[in-house]
Amino acid sequence: MLKNKLRLHYTHLRDLLTEEEHKEASIALANRSLSIPIWDKNYFHLFLSIPEKSEVDTSFLLTILQGRDKEVIIPKMLPDRQLEHYLLTDNTPLQANKFGIPEPLSGITVDPKKIEVVFLPLLVFDRKGYRVGYGGGYYDRFLAQCPESTVKVGLSFFDPVEAISDLNDHDIAMDFALTPKASYEF
Repeated sequence: MLKNKLRLHYTHLRDLLTEEEHKEASIALANRSLSIPIWDKNYFHLFLSIPEKSEVDTSFLLTILQGRDKEVIIPKMLPDRQLEHYLLTDNTPLQANKFGIPEPLSGITVDPKKIEVVFLPLLVFDRKGYRVGYGGGYYDRFLAQCPESTVKVGLSFFDPVEAISDLNDHDIAMDFALTPKASYEF
């Protein structure tokens, strides 16, 4: 199926989740992260979710990361469809951008080459580990700057589709995808 059709369909399905279903699924995803082999790493990149968009609530995953004394890096969108990356500390000031995404206003920047694990926002993924995000290409550009050894972990409320029919050369496959019910390794 084409990315645009998948985007529309899974955005709609995500919006149908009740507040309780959304919370339970987000907690299940965070707990499922404990079952994949990433916990020997130190630098974890995490997107902060947009509550109004029914995205996976990453606050539960953030609690796990902080509880394990991991260095958490969060993104800030730049005008040229690039991301800048900041170490999340108790002193990192956050503010929602024009899309409603909480972002750091300032702080300690982190080179993508230091990032060992990236949790990826997505709507749906396929059985080969490719994801459908929001179509801006921010994460594809960012992942291209990371070392090949960086572990890429997608977070989805939904099981994989068989295939995404319009993949591009710049699409980067994930290493793992987590859903509330299962973990997938690619």
